[in-house]
Amino acid sequence: MRLYKIGFMLWLCVSAVNALAQIATLKSPDEKIAFQWWMTEGRLYFEVTKAGVPVIEKSPLMFSIDGKVLTADCTVFASQSYEVNETYAVRGVHAQAVNQANGLKMKMKSNSGKDFTVEARAYNDGIAFRLLYSGKPGMKLVPDEQTTFVLPAGSRMWYHDMYAHYEGIHQQKEITEVKEGEWAAPPVTVELPESQGYACITEAALKNYAGMSLQADGQCGLVTRLGHAQPAGYPFAHDYSLEEAVRLSVPAAIEGDILTPWRSIIIANDLNGLVNTDLITNLSPAPDKKLFPRGVHTDWVKPGRSVWCWLDGGERTVEGMKEFSRLAGELGFEYNTVDAFWYKWTDEQIKDLVDYSARFGVKIWLWRHGRDVRDPQKRKELFDRCQRLGIAGLKLDAFSHESKEFVDLYQACLKEAAEHKLMLNIHGSNKPTGELRTWPNEMSREGVHGLEYGKHQFEWTVHNVTLPFTRFVVGAGDYTPVIFGERRLETSWCHQIATALIFNSSVIFFGAHPQSIGDNPAADLFKTMPAEWDETIVLPDSKIGKVAAFARRKGETWYLAVLNGKEERTLQFPLSFLGEGWYEGTVYKDRPGDGASIKKERVFCRRTDSLTGMMRSGGGYIVRFTLKNK
Repeated sequence: MRLYKIGFMLWLCVSAVNALAQIATLKSPDEKIAFQWWMTEGRLYFEVTKAGVPVIEKSPLMFSIDGKVLTADCTVFASQSYEVNETYAVRGVHAQAVNQANGLKMKMKSNSGKDFTVEARAYNDGIAFRLLYSGKPGMKLVPDEQTTFVLPAGSRMWYHDMYAHYEGIHQQKEITEVKEGEWAAPPVTVELPESQGYACITEAALKNYAGMSLQADGQCGLVTRLGHAQPAGYPFAHDYSLEEAVRLSVPAAIEGDILTPWRSIIIANDLNGLVNTDLITNLSPAPDKKLFPRGVHTDWVKPGRSVWCWLDGGERTVEGMKEFSRLAGELGFEYNTVDAFWYKWTDEQIKDLVDYSARFGVKIWLWRHGRDVRDPQKRKELFDRCQRLGIAGLKLDAFSHESKEFVDLYQACLKEAAEHKLMLNIHGSNKPTGELRTWPNEMSREGVHGLEYGKHQFEWTVHNVTLPFTRFVVGAGDYTPVIFGERRLETSWCHQIATALIFNSSVIFFGAHPQSIGDNPAADLFKTMPAEWDETIVLPDSKIGKVAAFARRKGETWYLAVLNGKEERTLQFPLSFLGEGWYEGTVYKDRPGDGASIKKERVFCRRTDSLTGMMRSGGGYIVRFTLKNK
């Protein structure tokens, strides 16, 4: 159900000279989060608190059209309040999302005579705001933003720069240590001072607009920068040209109405609340019922697991891919992703692979470079061909820019793929902004430093126990999990397998050769591993950069998955998350002296019991709980 209640209030605006005048307060349904708006000398500011604790201190909202700042000299002349109350099916950390918020639209006028609207929402798990400027048909205008998010002194943040676009390595700093000019790619996760909870700054509902990144001002503030202002990092330089980078550095014009994405701040008391947020999908439009009659449960949109030959070897021929499909079928996997070597295959060869794979219950995905889908006609020809040959999905790669032009390309690909009943996995991408809800055919996207970088020497252990609380907070990510050879570096087999259970992806594209998966002592675990979850609980022992411990449920089966960081540790895990009755648990744990091995044990337990996990440096711990009787 969806319920919107609308009320109108006329505002009497009194100017305040050299002093902040509060013009509006918006509270979350539980009244714990307060979203306050202030004005001084015509300048618009906002502030966010939770239970009286500052989350965002008074910060300027700056929005401009054609170089003129509208929010620097403005007044409020009317407002409209409303409520949102709905539930909907979703994929990822849980199966049902709750969308409950109080909203406010403030109609404003700049002294230049231009009207615009600021819309805000307050949820129990965060706040968001956006701006609407009503343009004229046929008229093109250039928007820009310099809104600042001022963090309380003493806040710690996890962020990475833009050199690798959205595939960087997170660093941790106190906000006072972040130097002016440093880039921060959203989502930026923040631990508030004195353990007062967490915040995560990002955006939602990105379309017809350039993407948002952040740049430090050296004064505890993170300033909004749009795609044209971002550095064109290594991935873009690798796949495109300097001329393209220069062209895309020019701010993009928008015809007609200008609606910014939601500037969003997830707010949570603990890591469980942070991971279980629905804020980003709540702020995103519902899917088109003509394209997705059952939303995320539309019949041709199928979560699952895929083999892929790129990282761990395999014969790159039709016969080699037939073997991969056969092995995938033995594992119970749903898909086989074929890399770029298929380009020279004929339709007959592709159809032969599709038909052969179907005998084992396996469907085919194909990789394609982003350059090949920029032209609408070539894109249509590719999608037509894939639909005709029975291809399930496409892995589109090398977008690597957040200009409006590339954001428009994302949207065009998702819409046209849906019209052809094709699923997508977008690589070389930006962060998710709620596409999971609007476009259920997006099964994953990269925007993460994953195992394709496996030979780079850095601390995978710290990286992997940071990602669940940073990048994966806002949506599915194709990390390409699990490798058993040297590419895993200092991590253990158990650690590798736990990444597939903790890192959300509606299709899990495994890095390991399917034969090595089938030969692994944990092969039985892979055969039952879900790609979506009914429920997720982040356990109290979790700590960013140290430990990620998740209890996850699919149906009546529970999984306990733990990623350990640099330090060896032994942890006690109460099983209170289990339902009533007896469970048989299969334990997969590290052998202290050998990271390339797994020790399996069987236990019988109830929700009143506890298990002890001993983990090596870079190790992991996994238990699958199967209900035996209630």
